Amino acid sequence: MTTEVKTSWAIEADYYQTCNCDYGCPCEFQAPPTMGFCDGILAYKITKGHHGDVSLDGLGFAVGLHAPKAIHEGNLTLVLIFDERADEAQRESLLKITTGQEGGMPFEIIVQLVGKLIDPIYAPFEFNNAGQNSTVKIGDIVSMAFEPIKNPVTGEPESMRIEHETGFIFKGADVVSAKEGKISIDGLDFSYPDGAGFVSTVNYSN
Repeated sequence: MTTEVKTSWAIEADYYQTCNCDYGCPCEFQAPPTMGFCDGILAYKITKGHHGDVSLDGLGFAVGLHAPKAIHEGNLTLVLIFDERADEAQRESLLKITTGQEGGMPFEIIVQLVGKLIDPIYAPFEFNNAGQNSTVKIGDIVSMAFEPIKNPVTGEPESMRIEHETGFIFKGADVVSAKEGKISIDGLDFSYPDGAGFVSTVNYSN
């Protein structure tokens, strides 16, 4: 009996998340999604990364998903979107990492929850890293835009953070308003203005 040897990988990335839940996302607190289901987009700009000796520096990738109930209950419809600038080796590396083939969090967990995996998409990524006012555009497929949550009385921007030390997507993040969270492909098409948003940096590895 042989055991497949996994290639070591590590990623440090700017991280952006939008979903259809209310601000702060009840899923972070072990509560059901606001609408009873989850539509979300996770986008990553790799600042430093590798898969074996393949450099992933500067590339983007994203995950779009629909969960009919809470994410942990499974049966996700999921699509992976990769930076079209990636060469053949980088594409293979990103695919292996994000489909959990090489182990490591969070992808080895996410892949176990997928009911339908849509074919990967390659598209141009545009990141504007401006903290709580960041934007992400992925071809004509995905549009994400963030802004601070406004005080309901004064209208002034609020600064909020969540620290989730046992979180496997992020350990800490700015809590923001996703004034735009939109994806449009065959099999996954939604748009939620003013939904929950998070902006952070993440470090993943196996």
